[in-house]
Formats: sequence, structure tokens, C-alpha cells
Amino acid sequence: MNAINLEPSSILNGVDWGRVADELRERGNSCLPRLLSPEQCQAIAGSYNNDLLYRTRIVMAKHGFGKGEYKYFAYPLPTAIEDLRHALYSKLVPIANQWVEQLKMGTRYPDDLGSFLARCHDVGQLRPTPLLLEYSSGDYNCLHQDLYGEHVFPLQVAILLSAPEQDFHGGQFVMAMKSGSSSFADVVDLQQGDAVVFAVNYRPVVGKRGTSIKGQARHGVSRIRAGKRHTLGLIFHDSK
Repeated sequence: MNAINLEPSSILNGVDWGRVADELRERGNSCLPRLLSPEQCQAIAGSYNNDLLYRTRIVMAKHGFGKGEYKYFAYPLPTAIEDLRHALYSKLVPIANQWVEQLKMGTRYPDDLGSFLARCHDVGQLRPTPLLLEYSSGDYNCLHQDLYGEHVFPLQVAILLSAPEQDFHGGQFVMAMKSGSSSFADVVDLQQGDAVVFAVNYRPVVGKRGTSIKGQARHGVSRIRAGKRHTLGLIFHDSK
């Protein structure tokens, strides 16, 4: 996979990050269309069986997470994954810091991912969290939050590597959000190579008194009706 050149700086510079910030505030997710080419998607998905790249494999049914499986990449990450993770973080950290300021959380995220990961590693969050997920017919992912320790970056990214209606049927990305007594679900339609940026566990929403309060977020994947679906997940905090 190290031979894959994603050129993340040129990919991400074409994104309207103002739009992304607005959509994340309004509904907790935002789509980045055609972030990766079909060839890049196929190359990444094709690495799923190369166990040298991964630190562990999780069979979801064994843990009550749903059905399907995923593998966490090992350090050092493949160059393409490492570069994309760092580049995305640099674009998303202003939004994250705006959120914590609105919620008066008294913390700030550093401008670069390396500094944030050092913060994670100082408290024992040492294991990398980028992952590759594989779903087959009948598989699904329960609604959940990817929390791995004390330090949590509030945004993460999932990139669909397979082609809907060609490689698989069903299997839509789903978000459920709650603020106070109000709750709603959102289904995000993705095409091959599209990325979705979404809230990990909270986002600022306007409360009854006009001030910002924490709205809770969870995400999952609906049942795969047929075929096979691969997804690249980019989480920015490391795990204990």
C-alpha cells in the first residue's frame, strides 16, 4: 500500500471547509465527494488480507458490535494512510476547537496531529486506531461511539472503498443524534471514494436558553443485503 500516492494536500485543498463546518454544526456529518479515485479505493481495499499491515482483527459478533469484521492498522501506518490522517486532522482541527470553545470545555487541540498523538501517548493511548472494515451479506454495524481513552478528537472520517449497487447492496452509513428530549437519525448516501466526516460523540447544538449544549452522536452501518463492502476509517486519537 505504500506505493499508493493519495496526494492529500491537493485532494483536500479543493474542499469547501466552510460548507463542511456548517453541515457538521447542522446535522453532525458532512460528505466529501470523490475524495479517492476508484483505483485508490480498490488498492486500499485489496490490502485487507495483508496481515502484516495490521495489529489486530475484530470479529464484531463476538463483542456484540453487529456482524462483520475489521482490522486496526499497526504502526508504522502505510504512508498513504499516515499522510491522509495528518492532512485531514489539520483541516478539521479548527472546527474541533470551535466546538470546544462553544461548549466552554476548557481545552484546545494542537494544530498538528503529531502533537495531539503525543498527548494521547502520554496517558497510555499508544495503539493506532485507523482501520479497515469488511462487511458481507447480512452484516451490519450497531450504533456506537469510537472512544478509546481519556483523549478523544471529536471528529472522524470514513471513506467508502466499494461501489454501491455494484460491489454491494444496502449497507448505508447511519447517524443517530440526540439533544435534550429531541432525537433524529440521518442516512448518508455515499458513492465509491466519498468520505463522510462526522461527530464522534458530541457536537454543539443550541439549547432552550439559546446557549450551546452537547448533542450526543452515534453512528453505524445498516445491513448489507448482498455483496461485500469495505470502508477505511480514520480516527485521530489513539487507543489504550
